[in-house]
Amino acid sequence: MDIALLATFLSPFLPHLIKLGGQAAEKVTEVVSEKFGEAAWVKAQKIWDRLSPEVEAKEDIKVAATQVAAKPDSTARQAVFQEELEALLKENPELVQVIAQIMKEDAPDGTPGTQIIQNVVGDKNQVVGQVFGGKVVGSVEGDVTM
Repeated sequence: MDIALLATFLSPFLPHLIKLGGQAAEKVTEVVSEKFGEAAWVKAQKIWDRLSPEVEAKEDIKVAATQVAAKPDSTARQAVFQEELEALLKENPELVQVIAQIMKEDAPDGTPGTQIIQNVVGDKNQVVGQVFGGKVVGSVEGDVTM
């Protein structure tokens, strides 16, 4: 499994996944689905449902996930989260299999898809996105012309 892909995929969802609960869950689901797409949000929730009990049990990854949730665009925080995620998954091979299966769902030919991350630096121009099995996940600030 590509841990970098998994960490990058989860990062923009962590603020919502960590805070999710109670009556706010419906509103969060609606807002996040609009921003990232329903299929990506559902996939992130499925992965987090399997991953979160393990994250809660280990302080290092719990702190790393919380830090990414507070600042999801921080590449430094994402790197720490990725490192801790890799350590956690090395200890849990059965969890790797479950998450790999979730990542393959809805992907063409059963592959986890292609990841594209693009950063364009300029005056308030930044593009960060991912493509998973034909589904695009990301955010765009500034003007985009094609």
